[in-house]
Amino acid sequence: MQYQFDVLVIGSGAAGLSLALHLADTAKVAVLSKGQLHEGSTWFAQGGIAAVLDDQDSIDAHVADTLAAGGGLCHPDSVRFTVERSKAAIEWLIQQGVDFTKNGGADDYHLTKEGGHSHRRIIHSADATGKAVLSSLIERVKGHSNITLLERFIALDLITQPDPNSRKLRCTGAYVYNPGDDHVHAFQAKSVVLATGGASKVYLYTSNPDGASGDGIAMAWRAGCRVANMEFNQFHPTCLFHPKAKSFLITEALRGEGAHLKLPNGERFMHRFDEREELAPRDIVARAIDHEMKRLGSDCLYLDISHKPPEFIAEHFPTVKSRCLEFGIDITREPIPVVPAAHYTCGGIVVNAQGQTDLLNLYAIGETSFTGLHGANRMASNSLLECLVYARSAALDIAQKLAAIPAPQPSPAWDESRVTDSDEDVVISHNWDELRRFMWDYVGIVRTQKRLERATHRIKLLQKEIAEYYSNYKVRGDLIELRNLALVAELIIRSAMERKESRGLHYSLDHPKLAPVARDTILVPTNFAAQDIFV
Repeated sequence: MQYQFDVLVIGSGAAGLSLALHLADTAKVAVLSKGQLHEGSTWFAQGGIAAVLDDQDSIDAHVADTLAAGGGLCHPDSVRFTVERSKAAIEWLIQQGVDFTKNGGADDYHLTKEGGHSHRRIIHSADATGKAVLSSLIERVKGHSNITLLERFIALDLITQPDPNSRKLRCTGAYVYNPGDDHVHAFQAKSVVLATGGASKVYLYTSNPDGASGDGIAMAWRAGCRVANMEFNQFHPTCLFHPKAKSFLITEALRGEGAHLKLPNGERFMHRFDEREELAPRDIVARAIDHEMKRLGSDCLYLDISHKPPEFIAEHFPTVKSRCLEFGIDITREPIPVVPAAHYTCGGIVVNAQGQTDLLNLYAIGETSFTGLHGANRMASNSLLECLVYARSAALDIAQKLAAIPAPQPSPAWDESRVTDSDEDVVISHNWDELRRFMWDYVGIVRTQKRLERATHRIKLLQKEIAEYYSNYKVRGDLIELRNLALVAELIIRSAMERKESRGLHYSLDHPKLAPVARDTILVPTNFAAQDIFV
């Protein structure tokens, strides 16, 4: 079966839904959600959105703060482009019905301040901004007759065809697996947008939901698009360590209120790494925990606030207290087992200011893209802003070009004639676990050349197994994600091996100093989509 639309949006977070709404008045839009709509990273975003909304603040100040946080690798033009459009992005969200926290007056929104920001500029909805934003966008999308919303549809690969107006390839859709009928279908469109989020699931411990498997990055690379700065993965220092907790973050506010980080024997250790101890910046704390875990061969360390009065803990940290109690941990009496967790993918698919990739009519927006905004370290609350700004920018570009794009030719049907059902699903789960574990051990918070070489050897063996499995058995969601994760892992390893310095989120024991010249790490596929083709 083939589906026909003007625009195909793969991904249903803040970026994908915003773009769909911007286009829906003039185009037929399909939005694919790999799971349910509330399963993506946007829904779980606790913080807020950085924007210049206060008279005491300025665009120049927001730009300067972002450049300072980015370790010398932010693209100044991209930063200014994003910040200049921040106020309009927030005003549009308010028009969509997002209920941001107010001080009292009708237009008097409460602004908070986060790490790296010199002013109060974080607009938020209590401590569940992502949920508030996505709820409003979902309601709007479901109410629009020009938007077709398809949940539990999993994109496999992009479809490309020669462009009749140039010597280039163009993107004309995607092959999509529907678990409902257990078949792969061709979705055709004049323009395709990747809004698939990041790739933090490549690591054993992550704050991200299960779907963060780098699908868009992998699909774009296979289709000939460049990727950049994949070595920069942001880690949150304290994620609850429990087999059933998955991605629950333990807020940094605990350390702000006097919680101590401890080794398994109860000894404090942060004084050996930074004079600020537990109040050191996030990357320093994450590296210190990682160092001690590797030194001791320990699965986790501990965060202890039990020396504070129970009433104080209950008043200041009711969410953390109740969540930990669900797993049998009483934080008023015992320490919390914690590990650092992969949190945000700063690199991604190379795009321009309109979100256009190297492949004609293929766009990428949000965490899956590389715009140059984040540099070597993302500043807090700039991520949702990037989603909104580039969703609008890409939508404007698509709207201007759509009428002139020739309709795609019919795509070949997905060939399932030579595949069988697998009775060895244990292979997928084993490879999934092995991949995430060696990425954590060898390509994590602190890296060495020897660890990266070991990771290179293992990823090659794993990819060979996955390719053989993928060729012989029917596709399933876990297999699709495993294939994408393995490719993204390879791109992260290659990028990390190319950077012979320590900068931002990339820390190498073999190259601890900063290089005198800051350069992006740009990987170019052999089938580079921007090269001329001859048909």
